[in-house]
Amino acid sequence: MFAKILIPTDGSRLAVTAAENAVAFARDANASVVFVCVIEPFRIFTTDSDKLASSREAYDRLSDEQAVQFLKDVELRARHQGVTCYTVKQRSEEVHQAIIETAVLHGCDLIAMGSHGRGGAAALILGSVTNKVLSHSHIPVLVYR
Repeated sequence: MFAKILIPTDGSRLAVTAAENAVAFARDANASVVFVCVIEPFRIFTTDSDKLASSREAYDRLSDEQAVQFLKDVELRARHQGVTCYTVKQRSEEVHQAIIETAVLHGCDLIAMGSHGRGGAAALILGSVTNKVLSHSHIPVLVYR
């Protein structure tokens, strides 16, 4: 039914749990997996341009290292279960759009991701990458809570 599943991760416990469930689903469906970690850009306001430059470099280095580690962790779990997988790391201000574009680019026929399941005012104030993916994706989305 599904041949290639996109699984976004940000290294959070929720994302890791969703990835574990999605990998088990992929294994049972005999599907391959594409993991994506989207790094949001550096944002800080200061009048000290030297501080800004060094902070941006540190952020870029640290966020890149974390993304690589997040992807290695989920990749190892998938390979341990015998699931073929690929990893993608990218930077984007629009995380939901980067997830959808990655799914399209890699020919994925399902996006599987976690959600905190916040509703009401919390969802409006905090926003939700998962809600945005659900709203904008033409590819089916499987949400784990």
